[in-house]
Amino acid sequence: MDVTEVRKLDAYLKKLFGNATVRVVPKAGDTAEVFVGEDDLGELTLDDEDGDRSFNFRMVIQVGSDPSIQPVPTLNAYLRRKFDNENIRVVTRPKKTDSLEVYLGEDFLGVLFVENEKGRKSYIFELPILDVDLVD
Repeated sequence: MDVTEVRKLDAYLKKLFGNATVRVVPKAGDTAEVFVGEDDLGELTLDDEDGDRSFNFRMVIQVGSDPSIQPVPTLNAYLRRKFDNENIRVVTRPKKTDSLEVYLGEDFLGVLFVENEKGRKSYIFELPILDVDLVD
C-alpha cells in the first residue's frame, strides 16, 4: 500500500462513516490498521489478485459465550458506538444462519460472519473496498 492509497482509504472511510476521527495507519507490507480516535478497530489488507486492486477491512467483534445474547441488537449497538454513526444497521440474511449483513442507511456495507471457537462466539466484520470506491 502506498501513501496515496492510504490517504484515499482514510478519506473514503471518514466520508463513508461520517466520522472525522477515523484514521488509516500503514503497517509493514500491504496492510494498515483502522482507528476511530485511539480505538484500534481492525485491519485493512490489499488484494491485488487478477490485476485488480481492492482492499478488505476486517474487524473482530467478541460477544462472549452467553447464549441469551441477541446478535442483531448487540451488534447494532456495538457498530453504531464504535463508528459513532446511528445509521448503521445489522440485519439477518434470508437464507443464511452463519452470517449477518451490515448496512449504512440503505447501502450495503459488508458481512458479519459468525465464528465459534473454544465456546466463545465472535463476529468477523468484512468490508470490501474496491479501487473504484477510491476515485477522487
